[in-house]
Amino acid sequence: MKQKIYQIDTFTNKTFRGNPAMVCPLDGWLSDETMQQIAQENNLSETAFFVKEDEVYNLRWFTPISEVDMCGHATLASAYVLFECMGHDKNEVISFFTKSGILKVWKEDSRYVMDFPIQAIKSCDISEQIEVSFGIKPIAIFSSMDYIIVFEDEEDVLNAKPNLTLLKELDLRAVCITAKSKEYDFVTRFFAPKIGVNEDPVTGSAFTQLVSYWADVLEKNELSAKQVSKRGGEIRCSIKNGRVEISGDGVKYLEGFIEV
Repeated sequence: MKQKIYQIDTFTNKTFRGNPAMVCPLDGWLSDETMQQIAQENNLSETAFFVKEDEVYNLRWFTPISEVDMCGHATLASAYVLFECMGHDKNEVISFFTKSGILKVWKEDSRYVMDFPIQAIKSCDISEQIEVSFGIKPIAIFSSMDYIIVFEDEEDVLNAKPNLTLLKELDLRAVCITAKSKEYDFVTRFFAPKIGVNEDPVTGSAFTQLVSYWADVLEKNELSAKQVSKRGGEIRCSIKNGRVEISGDGVKYLEGFIEV
């Protein structure tokens, strides 16, 4: 069976930058095993699958080794495919039904705006494990869906070389490191070896947690950020009505078929 597939580079307007995600629009669900095998074969941080039911798209995300409950960049990629490749009205909001509830996406000029829930954070003490893993003493550590590690200087984030084996042993999904920036409000990097992603290029879902810290520290609800991975990506975040709007660009790299 031939299956349509797209690869979209997200949080960028240039190919080979940002975070690539595969998107498979389906007429009906494939088996969980088959979707996991496709994601493993694609070997990107996320492969998204969606099925339309009435006016809502059911959306699921898979890393190469597991299904996850939330993914920002593959949601943006799915919206890109609907808007730019499948003829969805660009003046209408797309509603995705997911394990994280209803996530809405719309277009504002060239950017795709995603409405996500804000994740609360709480202070925690795993400083010894983190200091050993990064060789740097953090100024603050929080837990949420992931660990949020705050460093004193953005150079600490840029130059970090974590011990991925140690990070894999932590109990949460991933570790997100961050620091205040000179050019942006903050910079960040994201490491998730536990779910098969050593370093994610740009992680939309991480910003649902990061805004909880930076909006409070900087006393502002409109934030600019850059995920300073090798590919890099720029993100804008706005806190509105107890939720966060995360926006970025996208560009198509590949359109074709796979044999399933």
